Amino acid sequence: MGIKSTLVKPLARYTAGSIRKSARNAVKHQEKIFEQLIKRGTNTAFGRDHDFPNIHTHEDYMQRVSVRDYEGLKTYFDRVKDGESNVLWTDKPRYFAKTSGTTSGTKYIPITKDSLPNHFGSARNMTFNYIAETNNATFLDGKMIFLSGSPEMDMLHGIHVGRLSGISNHLIPNWLKANQMPTYTTNCIEDWEEKLDKIVEETVQEDMRMISGIPPWVVMYYERLLDYTGKNHIIDIFPNFSLFVYGGVNFEPYRAKLEGMVGKKIDTLETYPASEGFIAFQNEQNDPALLLNSNSGIFFEFVKADEFFNENPTRVSLRDVEVGVNYAVIINSNAGLWGYNIGDTVRFTSTNPYKLLVTGRIKHFISAFGEHVIGKEVEEALMTVANEEGVRIIEFTVAPQVNPPNSETPYHEWFIEFDNMPDDLEKFAKKVDAHVVRQNTYYKDLIDGNILQTLKISPLRAGAFRDYMKSKGKLGGQNKVPRLSDNRDIAKVLEGFRG
Repeated sequence: MGIKSTLVKPLARYTAGSIRKSARNAVKHQEKIFEQLIKRGTNTAFGRDHDFPNIHTHEDYMQRVSVRDYEGLKTYFDRVKDGESNVLWTDKPRYFAKTSGTTSGTKYIPITKDSLPNHFGSARNMTFNYIAETNNATFLDGKMIFLSGSPEMDMLHGIHVGRLSGISNHLIPNWLKANQMPTYTTNCIEDWEEKLDKIVEETVQEDMRMISGIPPWVVMYYERLLDYTGKNHIIDIFPNFSLFVYGGVNFEPYRAKLEGMVGKKIDTLETYPASEGFIAFQNEQNDPALLLNSNSGIFFEFVKADEFFNENPTRVSLRDVEVGVNYAVIINSNAGLWGYNIGDTVRFTSTNPYKLLVTGRIKHFISAFGEHVIGKEVEEALMTVANEEGVRIIEFTVAPQVNPPNSETPYHEWFIEFDNMPDDLEKFAKKVDAHVVRQNTYYKDLIDGNILQTLKISPLRAGAFRDYMKSKGKLGGQNKVPRLSDNRDIAKVLEGFRG
């Protein structure tokens, strides 16, 4: 055992104890954070505009501050970008996390001095909690790779601007920098495929012990490694590899593929980070649900997903959430985000402690006929049947076919890139459809009423989704393929990639 893994264990045990204590007092922490946010926010332009001095309860707050997305706060964000202080939060941000938006173009999410611990202290605490639970700290004695975007940053009125993953690279503690891969120069390469080849060259002879990244791009890394070395499994290249850290997408569609490429089962650790805040993390290896980060500068609100687009949807604080309900996540934070819809939906599996599963995106659903099928439903349906049939999925997305040719009844079209095809595609599709029916009563009624016919699968050729992402300039980094869309924008492009 190396010196780093030895020295960190007592601190890991202490951190894990603190996390358990915070989890037991989550509601109290949330109430205290709410009070602190309102107090600090009173001295900002947003606070003055929304009568913060007269906010004493959550009900007062909801009357004055509506739920909004980036567009709803854009005038305030623009003032911050122009160099104005005390707009959304006291003083100016330390960073802008730059991310792409569908309606707003490039989004600039502030990260303040006060919100930095949420982003980067939470990642440390998650890692220490894992060490305390498993007693595995040996990955700290070898190399670790973070497959991320470029760490290069611009300056805007004295504020550093870059991708969140790039900002993270700059804030890795000095005692871990010697373990970090790839090199800074390689990490700055913008072309993903060129960057990946260079990463392989740099890491192939190293003692890689932890790998972190978005699953589809880690698949590409593994493939390049195996092609480069002629080995059968990643464990043959990195015999001490013991931990895979991921976030951003559901791991299940990639699990069989990734585990098969690795060559043995290793520990995985799921994170739920966003440019707006570090929301939750997996705190137990035997439970896929994620522990809500309830004591880290964010006051959470939740709106039932099926009410979200109502004129006056009900907002609840953590105290009033229910297990099994699909909620949109609203955050209020010490980064100056107020009533901010981050776009994700979650479902709580427990309220003691507060643990959740990410179920999709509030705007990524299919409801062309009122069915409101969500990401969790399609992912669970497909992966259940794929596992039963021994079929491996590379990637998939689903879109409505509202006006089929030849006056057919409408249906949901599933574009799937298979690693290995089902023996009987039609039978496979019917089994997947049956699983969606069992999960969604609205969809079931439409099928039973012959408003929709059972789903159809369009198999795609090998590499289809990579080519699609490349055509959109979104290959690699933190980019993800939407699982669902309520239109055929993606489908129209993928039609050209059929197998």
